[in-house]
Amino acid sequence: MNEITILSGKGGTGKTSLSASFATLESNVVVADCDVEAANLYLILQPENELEEVYLSGFRAKIDYHKCSNCGICADYCRFGAISMKRGIVTINEISCDGCKLCSRICPVEAIRMVPSDKSRWYAGTYRNGFMAYARLAPGEENSGKLVNIVREQAKKMAAENNVTTIIIDGPPGIGCPVISSVTGADKAILVTEPTKSGFHDLKRIWELTENFKVKTYVVINKYDLNHEVSLKIEEWCCNLSIPVIGKIPFDRQVVEAMLHCKSIVEWKPNSATSKEIRNIWNSIKLKIV
Repeated sequence: MNEITILSGKGGTGKTSLSASFATLESNVVVADCDVEAANLYLILQPENELEEVYLSGFRAKIDYHKCSNCGICADYCRFGAISMKRGIVTINEISCDGCKLCSRICPVEAIRMVPSDKSRWYAGTYRNGFMAYARLAPGEENSGKLVNIVREQAKKMAAENNVTTIIIDGPPGIGCPVISSVTGADKAILVTEPTKSGFHDLKRIWELTENFKVKTYVVINKYDLNHEVSLKIEEWCCNLSIPVIGKIPFDRQVVEAMLHCKSIVEWKPNSATSKEIRNIWNSIKLKIV
């Protein structure tokens, strides 16, 4: 089984567009959208969900003011600074609350209960070219790295059950915990960058991460023709570090038009220069995983 993770050091580089194109170029694949905090690949692939599960991301403290005596003991013991006294009334800052449950245990009048954070969901089903697993982390809920692991495990399960040999992982942007969960144990990583100073800077950061996890890494420069000078600098940097640049995708307004019609660019305009380049990139990756 081969897991190919598509990553970017920053948002907006075209990572999901490339993932959608890969997912619609190949048949009988499993796609895992691991960008759980901003999942949008499902909008293009339009999967039919056969499974929907609640994801319990943790707990948050809630005060029953009919019982609370405003003694302030919970505020004294809260190590996260989530509980404070305001005008003699105990107040909980839900953003700071870590859900450790200590306050509910020490409250002498049992006025604090722990409410589950259970608005997040993960899904599994089929789409027009294969199978898909994805998740949506509800606003304010946490443990996105753990949710990414659930999505990846579900993807592996579907691949094993359906004799699928390739899993395409649309990872989150950046270098945080969910990115680490997306790339750990993957066979290949494709880093999508753009020819801007910030894009180049963040490419270096995400490469350091994949290098640290010893994942074979490739680079794709999206919208390379918007700034040939920076594109050339990216290629030179990759060459010096022996990082293969396996594709340079031109700027194409039809990419957005395709997404508006819930299609990838290779479905929407299969004969365009962009689609041909993406097809070459995918064929190159396929040769490297045989």
